[in-house]
Amino acid sequence: MKAAYYQARRELDVREAPDPEPGQDEVLVRVAACGICGTDQHIYEGEFFPSYPLIGGHELAGDVVALGPQSVETVVREGDRVAVDPSLFCGSCFFCQRGQGNHCLHWNAIGVTRDGGFAEYVVAPVANVYPVGDMPYEIAAFIEPISCVVYGLQRLRMPLGANALIYGAGPIGLLMLQLVARGGASSVAVVDLNEEKLKVAQSLGANDVVAGGPGADDALRSISPLGFDVVVDCTGVPSVVEHMFTHVRRNGKLLFFGVTAPEARISISPFDIYQKDLEILGSFALRYTFHDALALLESGAIDVRPLLSDRFPIERFPEALALAASGEAFKVQIHPNGDTSAEGSPRG
Repeated sequence: MKAAYYQARRELDVREAPDPEPGQDEVLVRVAACGICGTDQHIYEGEFFPSYPLIGGHELAGDVVALGPQSVETVVREGDRVAVDPSLFCGSCFFCQRGQGNHCLHWNAIGVTRDGGFAEYVVAPVANVYPVGDMPYEIAAFIEPISCVVYGLQRLRMPLGANALIYGAGPIGLLMLQLVARGGASSVAVVDLNEEKLKVAQSLGANDVVAGGPGADDALRSISPLGFDVVVDCTGVPSVVEHMFTHVRRNGKLLFFGVTAPEARISISPFDIYQKDLEILGSFALRYTFHDALALLESGAIDVRPLLSDRFPIERFPEALALAASGEAFKVQIHPNGDTSAEGSPRG
């Protein structure tokens, strides 16, 4: 099979690799679509769980083509169209026994610590594959990032009637926008440097959009002079994360959702957190939220079609990764088996 490897830090290699075989309680999936995530850029830069060589890709959908030996009867069959939850939990450590698998002491993830979906085939535990009916592959590949957003909002517990501010109108910010708007917010403002992305945010339900830069603070104060009940970072940019505190209302909540480099640091005032009754929340990966994300997509409660801007064959993976990192695209997907001619296909 063809596969795209992170060969070493900032070194990529697209080459032939042996076809994987499913083991006990595993399935073999023919990958049809796999999204590029900010985490993939961190892996490329050697900042996040680097283990080389590695086939990345954790936002994936495809077809089950083979099943390994199964301990118990499974509903998954050859030919099923599926999405794959990349999270691998041991099931027996302290955190797993508390139902906190995303903090498993032996945590792994397909496409992050073991070979993933930037290849024609991938192996996954049968427990991690979710049949998606006839949902288009490129849509089903969004289930994983939606699952992360669902988990983040479960952590946030947004008050009904809250006004919200979201930094970042990339794919994650636009998913966050839609679910925040549907989750009881009275209004949602979105900040981004890219005017095209702000237009999409407005079309997906943002009440206010603000161009990042010198005038952004004044614009946000005019929208909500006392600040926002909920402020969410979807950029992973440390200076933006630090600036969130400028616009959070007293008794407000801040959600650190974007992924920063592990060594990044910001400066905050403990007195402000104390005096303003602020609540700061993190959100790592996902935890048993795949069914919820699938239901949101199937019901039409969330629209991902405007978010998919580019599709590339696997041979052009280096180009695709660079485009995703540039900030000029929305969601960039790899279609390892060559079909990049899906409905509405733009660049690529």
